[in-house]
Amino acid sequence: MHDEAKVKRSTMPKDTGYNDPFHVACIMDGNGRWAQQRGRRRLVGHYVGAQRVRDIVKACPDAGVTHLTIFAFSTENWKRTQSEVGGLMRLFRRYIIHEAKALLEAGVRVRFIGDRIRLEDTLVSLMDELELLTAGNSKLHLTIAINYGGRDEVTRAAQRLAVEIEQGRLTHKDVDAECLARFLDTRFLPDPDLVIRTSGEARISNFLLWQSAYAEYEFIDTLWPDFTPEEFNRVVSRFGKRERRFGGVTA
Repeated sequence: MHDEAKVKRSTMPKDTGYNDPFHVACIMDGNGRWAQQRGRRRLVGHYVGAQRVRDIVKACPDAGVTHLTIFAFSTENWKRTQSEVGGLMRLFRRYIIHEAKALLEAGVRVRFIGDRIRLEDTLVSLMDELELLTAGNSKLHLTIAINYGGRDEVTRAAQRLAVEIEQGRLTHKDVDAECLARFLDTRFLPDPDLVIRTSGEARISNFLLWQSAYAEYEFIDTLWPDFTPEEFNRVVSRFGKRERRFGGVTA
């Protein structure tokens, strides 16, 4: 059971002076539909959605958000058409190249989670370079999930854990929730406090399954390209009014 201090945490840091990390995760849904509603190709929506990421990143510090994790491409998204997948990969490369300087100057530390094996070498190199470039920043921790799936992440973590046991560095008695978490892609992150999904869909789509056990969820009707910093701030403010008990009870 969580300790009393954690149970009492129920409002966002901006309102209370609480100094612990405040982590918001976003499932950025609705880019394709946004474009189709306007008679445009789905990729146009993804490019507009990438511009929206820039706006939300800028809004985070004033909202008291220290960690932002965004779901950019899932392990299931490979099922989309080759043209859309190829366009998304070009968009990821373009985003890294064009945003690197601004992210560095804004104090944003960027890291990526997901299985990089299937990604092209050029993109992986750009990801590595951006992580290294921004490694000294701490104003906002931006984590981008590419070729990421929650079940895939836990499976890969279990495989790495099994290797440690096979090689004698761990025993089965060492394995508990805390131990397994050290093998997850997100081992450097606090668990998310709030998960936002845009576009009106009310499902979690294999995103941060382990980490979101006690996260609060907001399912927003707005499509991601229309999700403004103002609406983001309203959602974060609503989170501040929730009582989070983490399985405990209030006095």
